[in-house]
Amino acid sequence: MWFNNLMWKKLHRSVLGLFVGLFALLLLVQQAVASTLVQDMRIGNQPDGARVVFDMNKSVNYRVFLLDSPKRVVVDLADSQIERLYTKAQNQVVAGTRVGKMQGNDKRVVMDLARSAVVSKAFIIPPQEGKPWRLVVDMKMVNDNQFKAKIGNQYALTNNKTFLPQEETVAQKQWWQFGESDSADAVSTNKKTTRIRIVVLDPGHGGKDPGAIGAYRKTYEKNITLAMGKELQKVLRNKGYVVYLTRDTDIFIPLRQRIKIAQKYKADLFMSIHADSAANRNATGLSVYTLSDTASDKEAAALAERENKADIIGGVDLGGNTKEVNDILISLSQTDTRNKSSKYATYLVGEMSKYVKLVKNTHRFAGFAVLKAPDIPSVLLEMGYLSNRTEEANLQQASYRNKLAQAAAKAIDRYFQDPEIASNY
Repeated sequence: MWFNNLMWKKLHRSVLGLFVGLFALLLLVQQAVASTLVQDMRIGNQPDGARVVFDMNKSVNYRVFLLDSPKRVVVDLADSQIERLYTKAQNQVVAGTRVGKMQGNDKRVVMDLARSAVVSKAFIIPPQEGKPWRLVVDMKMVNDNQFKAKIGNQYALTNNKTFLPQEETVAQKQWWQFGESDSADAVSTNKKTTRIRIVVLDPGHGGKDPGAIGAYRKTYEKNITLAMGKELQKVLRNKGYVVYLTRDTDIFIPLRQRIKIAQKYKADLFMSIHADSAANRNATGLSVYTLSDTASDKEAAALAERENKADIIGGVDLGGNTKEVNDILISLSQTDTRNKSSKYATYLVGEMSKYVKLVKNTHRFAGFAVLKAPDIPSVLLEMGYLSNRTEEANLQQASYRNKLAQAAAKAIDRYFQDPEIASNY
């Protein structure tokens, strides 16, 4: 009897423990089921900003607002779990993303901004056509004053007025600012938030302006420069740069309009792409130009004059003031930009020398109109001579253009990693 009572008590405790364990497990399962699961996050460029999309298994209460120092967009998600976070910075607006746990099961996604932007829209899309629930956040690029006017919780977009933002702890504030966190719930952190570098590539000529024409295969310069621009854009984007082309089709764009395009995108570096031509069909080699009021030699002066005439081809002379007045105005703010342009040109010559033949005195100076942006470091690349049989054939080959693109990309890496340049970001 004593043995049976002892066994019964042990059995009772075991069964009771099993039920308690199952009950606790059931509560955890119910809690997990109740929470919204963020399955994926995507970021894409818009013409004037960016769109962020969260894929979810169900709807969620959200709140989206701006914070400063550093500039960032905050997305608070009520009672959520995050399965995957987009962390690769390859967007013109978002420089990086982080996520941390807030009170209870609420999550906070922080998107560091590469430039000033505001949240123009935030909305939920129910499942349709096989797609899951989605939270969409649209951002629009603005100037600094417009950004500052929208900072704070009072400008937040939300689908539930009762879902109020929580006060940040000191540790959280440091994490939001510097990418550091002691929390084990942090999915991803960055030791330093750096703004994405923006590069604008300018495929020379286009439309009614064919540029140089190959002496042997009748290759149009405008086609070679466009092919090279697209190749370099692809290589640079794979490295994480934001890259724009002044033209991605066969259209004519006046030279000074190309500068305006670079300024519109707030380019950190501008590179105009060309292919040379010469009366001497034995002339070969790649060259690099930066801006100078006076050309470095007669060849450079003649080339600059020939390229600048494209400004008149569209029927409008965009010269503006006299040359003397323009040169004075430009030179007032050009010194630092010219120094940076020369620095990149030096890196570009160094990398290109490892792969292709260069002309003597490779880095040259000329008065190209397309290089006259006073606030953007600018370089003009002459890839080779279409008037030379071998170089015309080389420039028609995708593999050869890729070789040039890889060298140019390495030079761009070196330029932005230069301590003097990097200190500006």
